[in-house]
Parts: sequence; structure tokens; C-alpha cells
Amino acid sequence: MTTNQAIPAPSPAIPIPATPHPVPAPRSSRQRLTSWLAAVAVLAAYAWGTALVMPRGPVRPWHVVLGILAGLAIGALIGYLTRSRWSILAAPAAFAAVYELARLDVVGPSVDAPRWDSQLGIIVQFLGRGLHGLTALLPLALGAALGVALIRRQLRGPAAPQNGWARTGLIARRTIAGLTAVALLALGIVLTRPGSTPPILGADGEPLPGSVAELATFDLGGVEQTVLLRGRSTTAPVLLYLAGGPGQSDSGYLPAYEPNLENDFVVAIWDQRGTGTSYAALDPTDTWTYQQAVADTIELSEKLTNQFGGPIYVVGNSWGTLLGVDAVKQRPELYAAYVGTGQMVNPLATDLAINDQTREYAARTGDATLTALLAEWGRPPYRDIYAYGHLITYYDELASYDKTASFQLDGPGGLDGNGAPVYGPLDKVNKLRALFDMGSVMYPQLQDIDFQSTVPALDVPVYLIEGAHELPARLNLAKNWYETLDAPDKTWVTFGQSGHTPQFEEGARFHRYLVDVVLAETAPSTSTQGASA
Repeated sequence: MTTNQAIPAPSPAIPIPATPHPVPAPRSSRQRLTSWLAAVAVLAAYAWGTALVMPRGPVRPWHVVLGILAGLAIGALIGYLTRSRWSILAAPAAFAAVYELARLDVVGPSVDAPRWDSQLGIIVQFLGRGLHGLTALLPLALGAALGVALIRRQLRGPAAPQNGWARTGLIARRTIAGLTAVALLALGIVLTRPGSTPPILGADGEPLPGSVAELATFDLGGVEQTVLLRGRSTTAPVLLYLAGGPGQSDSGYLPAYEPNLENDFVVAIWDQRGTGTSYAALDPTDTWTYQQAVADTIELSEKLTNQFGGPIYVVGNSWGTLLGVDAVKQRPELYAAYVGTGQMVNPLATDLAINDQTREYAARTGDATLTALLAEWGRPPYRDIYAYGHLITYYDELASYDKTASFQLDGPGGLDGNGAPVYGPLDKVNKLRALFDMGSVMYPQLQDIDFQSTVPALDVPVYLIEGAHELPARLNLAKNWYETLDAPDKTWVTFGQSGHTPQFEEGARFHRYLVDVVLAETAPSTSTQGASA
């Protein structure tokens, strides 16, 4: 028998009250003010300390690492103290303000007040402040965001489920933070990669015994500076190369445009204090004088002689010719011969002649902008350091000629040799800003130099290799000095396809001239010691 039993209706569910999301007690105005004051004090101390350690921003690889890690830590502390997302913007802004105040006495266009009135000024500011913004301000912002997130999570407990705009905002913030962290990691890895120079290989593809290929560090005048040393034989004569500028680095340029020099010499390419791979040595600028630069040249010559033997051959280009001549004048026993290219004799007289030539060009072409700039700058020496850089862009117009194929901008070393492996990524930035900063420190000190009156004689053989297309403002002065110069032997040779830098524009010819003429005439017993076939 089937019994129909009534099924009881389910009991209504007893609602479980949701655990309320804990809300931290609001801080008093005094507590908030105290937290912000503490954050400001921490940030100010950090910015001031950074200005003392790296007044030009990150110029060494460890500066990059320090800036990123310290920025993250300080930013996180500031975000934690303030509990405010406004700190993400406030921390970088306050750091920049204090940092700029702390380095007001630092000299150079890349750290001076920004100039937005020309393309050159914009480039200089990007080089001087752009990189530092990435390695200092970005970590501060990211650190502050993480600090705010951490303190809010601690105060609120586990995050409540979110939906809608709140969840979208959370995802967006985390995505931005993640991408920023990845970008900083990548930036740190890239900027800390050092420069290098490849070994010199023998016929078997292995490093050649008895050769030298290194980025050496020399203490010159109490300051560490970098010298690229390359040679197939350490018993070959030393060629000390002095780059132009002031501020230029040719450590990437000379090996790229004439690599065969190392077959016949131990080539020593010096990145002078404040240039290229030695840019970090620029400060303190009040000790970087022309007299000290000459003393450094002599000290380096002594050390190279002690290491490889001597006397050595000194080759100078442009500004490097000033150092070379005065070093030879003071210590002729160190040198076998002096070779000048783009010889400078009197920088001020040269600049005055270039000024006259540029005025004539502006009038002839109807260039009203250039005419106005020349009127604004006045006569050399220019008070506005940008005037020199701007006028350089007109040199090709003042003396145009067809460049050799090997001297085109897409040549083997890249633009200005900047693509060479001797420069790490940070060195590439330093190399470019050195042109402005080191130049602004040194060039004003050259205005009283006049070899016509101060160097009537040199006690070593002199070879001046000049380009046929050199600016008359330089060439005429060099010719006048050469004609009156008293030397054991002197030779003037013209390279017909060159301008200011025949050692690059006609590199192969320059190399053969050094071997077949200079070595043969000055050191016949060693002229074939390392000579290439």
C-alpha cells in the first residue's frame, strides 16, 4: 500500500552577515602633516646626496644600479609614509627640484638651465637630463606606487572582491607597474654593459701572442682615465693619439677608419679627462686646466714609455695638436717625432677668421637668421658656448668638397665612431655630452694660446699633414707657424681629398705615410719591426 507523505518545505536559509571590510581610522591632520614632512625630509636628503655622488646624473654603470635601486626604496618609503597616490607624482617632482638646487655650481651645458631655443639646446638637455630622468625619477614613481599599495593593503586587510571600474582600475595600475618594472630592469641591464675591444687574432684565429688589445686605466694627475691600447706586437713603437675637441673621443673612430695602424704601432688612443670613456673624471672642473691637460699628456707618455719602451710618436688632431706641441716642447726626450693633423696655432685668431668668413657667407646667401645670430653673439670669444657648436654646422658650407667614400657618415665606425664596441651604451651617451661639457670647461682657457710667439722651435722632427680643403682660418695660421718653426727636420704634406681630419678621410694613405716616411726617417732601425706586408 502506497502512503502519501507530505514533504516538508525547506527551511528558509539563515542569512550570514557579511564580514565588513575593515576601514582604517582616519588620521588626524597633524598625523598627515607629520608623515608628509618626514617624507619630504627623506626625499630631500636623498636628492642632495645624489647630487654629491653623481652631479651629472649616472655616468658610471654603478650609478645606474644605485639610482634605480635607491629610487625604488626611497619611493616606496615615501609612498608608505604618505599613504597618498599623489606621492607618485610629488616624489619625482620634489627630487628634481632639490637635485637641481644642489648642483647649481656644476659647470656645463648639459647641467645648465635648459635651452629650448635651438635643436642643439634640445639635444643637450636630452643627453644631460633625459637619461637621469629614466634612472632616477621613474624608480621613485614606481616605488611610491608600491609603497602606497603596501600600506593600504596592510591597513585594509585582504582585498575585497571588486568589479566594474574598480577592478579595471586595479588591473590597469598593476599592468603599468609591471611594465615599468620590466622597463627599468631592461634599462639597468643595457646601461651597465661595459665597452670592450676585441683581441688581435693570429692566422689560426686565436689571440696573437705578444699582442696587446685592452681598455687600460691610467692614473693621470690623480684621476683615472681610459686609454685604448692595440698592437700586434708590444715591441713595436708606440703611437700616442690625441683627439680633437676639446671633448672629442676617437677611441672608436681611429680603429674604425684605419685599423691597420695597429700592425705597425702600439696605438694608444687616450680618452682625455672628461671625454668618452673618461667622462666621469670631468669633475671637479676647477682642477681641469689646460696646464693640467698638458701635464697629463706628459705623464701618460712617461707611463707608455715605461711599459712599452720609447721614444714614442705623438699624433695630434685639432685640439690634440695643442697638447702635443706643448708636451713636446716641455719634454722632447720622450718623443721620436711630432705629427700634426688639422694643426691649431691660435684658437682665438682662428675663431675671428671663421667669424668673418661666416658673416660674408650669411650676407652672400641672404641668410637673415644667421646674420641675426652673428650680431647677437658678437665677436669671439663668444660668451654663449652654443655659438661655437652652431657655427660648426656651417663649416661644410664655408669650404665644401666631396668627401672620400670611407669618410661618409655610414662608414665602418658608424656616425662619429659611436657604434664601436669600445663604447658601452652609457659611454655612448657620455661621449656625446662630453663634447659640450668638456668643451665648455676647456675651450675658454685656450684664448691666449699663440704658438707663433710661444713655440718658435721644437727639438724633434715635425710632420704637418694638412687637408687641401681645410678651412683657411686654420690652414693659413698653421702654414705661417710652420715656415718660421725651427726643428731638426720638418715636413709639410698636403692630402688632396681631406679637410680637417686627413687621418680619417684618407686613412690608408695616412697609415702608409707614417710607416714609409715618418718611421723610416726617424727610427730606421725599428721602422720595419712591426711593419705590415
